[in-house]
Amino acid sequence: MIDLRPVFQAVGTLLSVLALAMLLPALVDLRDNNEEWRVFAVSAGLTLFFGLALVLGTRTEGRRRTVRQTYLAATFGWAVPGLFAALPLIYGPLQLDATDAVFEAISGLTSTGATVIRGLDGLPRGLLLWRVLLNWLGGLGVIAMAVAVLPELAVGGMQMFRLEVPGPAERATSRLRRIAVTLLGAYAGITMVLTLLLWLAGMTGFEALAHAMSAISTGGFSTSDESIGHFDSATIDIIVTLGMVIGGMPFLLFFHLARGNPAAMLRDGQLRWYFGLLALGTAGVAGWLATSRGLAPFDAIRFGAFTVVSVMTGTGLFTLEYGNWGGMPAAILFFLAFVGGCAGSTTGGVKVFRFQFLFADALVQMRRLLRPHAVLIPTFNRRPIPEEVLGSVLGFLFVYALSFALLAMALAFLGLDFVSAISGAASALANLGPGLGGEIGPGGSYAALPDAAKWLLSAGMLLGRLELFTVLVLFVPAFWRE
Repeated sequence: MIDLRPVFQAVGTLLSVLALAMLLPALVDLRDNNEEWRVFAVSAGLTLFFGLALVLGTRTEGRRRTVRQTYLAATFGWAVPGLFAALPLIYGPLQLDATDAVFEAISGLTSTGATVIRGLDGLPRGLLLWRVLLNWLGGLGVIAMAVAVLPELAVGGMQMFRLEVPGPAERATSRLRRIAVTLLGAYAGITMVLTLLLWLAGMTGFEALAHAMSAISTGGFSTSDESIGHFDSATIDIIVTLGMVIGGMPFLLFFHLARGNPAAMLRDGQLRWYFGLLALGTAGVAGWLATSRGLAPFDAIRFGAFTVVSVMTGTGLFTLEYGNWGGMPAAILFFLAFVGGCAGSTTGGVKVFRFQFLFADALVQMRRLLRPHAVLIPTFNRRPIPEEVLGSVLGFLFVYALSFALLAMALAFLGLDFVSAISGAASALANLGPGLGGEIGPGGSYAALPDAAKWLLSAGMLLGRLELFTVLVLFVPAFWRE
């Protein structure tokens, strides 16, 4: 029998943090003389009650969590807070039903950015802040999982990013604490810098903070239905693009920078691939915008870069509504949505490093055809890639493709058209947000979809955010046997 107390303890802690976060939009609405603050205050009290009840009622000795307990804590640590985060959406002025509210909350916490809400420009500031706060907290949670949890669980090749903490337990704990503080400081510091830059570029202070939080978390929630296109400013577009690019980078590099080791960024092959794919995608989309849409070169690069970065990082902010683009740009964006950003970033998708692993292995296989007796080993960042890691990556990609196919077929069975079913499934698993087409594309809404489709997409967002195996392993009967 699995001891669930450490799982409840972790979930309770996260609920307590969520409750404290609810106080921020409550204070904003109170300052604006908006009655919505009462909803946030009551929701915070209810969430804190359950959070503290779980924490205090499941105290355990300071023993290390088992692998099974970690899988359960990771899964329910995302799903349960999503249910409580929906409370202000149900009982606030939007009066969303449970399905729509949970969909919106899960979308926010997984940094997906899919929405069922229209009329953002007229919503109270507290509610708008709550949506981007979910993005921001979700992005922070993604970094924590990618650095501390997934490598230890060896999910889909992530064991290559396991932190080396040699020495006594006290020294290891101290180093992990320094890493955590550095990453949190970098995340919050970049958010503040982006906020200042956006404010200087013409946004109000609130709009600047909201979009800075949305960009760095690659979450995609905005304060306007027109997203960044609402501001029609090249300077704002460039700043937000920069924020999304940083959100797609491995945040562990900021720890190396803090230690005075900038060369780590130059040596990281994953980063070179990341920037290379962004540059190639931008060139293709910008060229299409210039030749097919007649945009001036600067505007073509500006809008092309913004769209490519937003899609590849899974942010979902937009300046042009690309949902009805066809041909080459649609193919580029569809591929980049699956690629995603770097391991250890706030992005979704398959991640760049897995494509690097496959490319390195393919090169080795071709060289073996020419030199059958040579000893050739694929490498990543000058380190050999073990066979079990390559097998783990191949398994992950197979399950990812299978999950995408099953989710797309299920959505089509529920009545969605081909484009909406395919792009909706891809968007959920890649944590992108907008799909393609007029209904769920940029500027659209998932509100008209059947409730069953919204629950399926919510499950898809959780699957994508938790790297599939973290959730799917719970359905293996052997998991529950001692």
